[in-house]
Amino acid sequence: MAGFDDLRGKAEEFAKENPEQVSQGIDQVGDFIDDKTGGKFAEQVDGVQQGANDFVKGLGGNEQGGEGENNEG
Repeated sequence: MAGFDDLRGKAEEFAKENPEQVSQGIDQVGDFIDDKTGGKFAEQVDGVQQGANDFVKGLGGNEQGGEGENNEG
């Protein structure tokens, strides 16, 4: 499945270059799910959000993450 591998590589590269945007997107998706389900699955959603944000941070790149420090300068 070369097409999937290529898409995955592009997504990982985007996440490395834009960790703040990706983290914000993860949070927005979680908030959307919580809103649509009335918070019924809030714990599970929070766990998935945390795992996804940890994955993004583990990719390296700028390592800014959603709540991380900006170490530039």
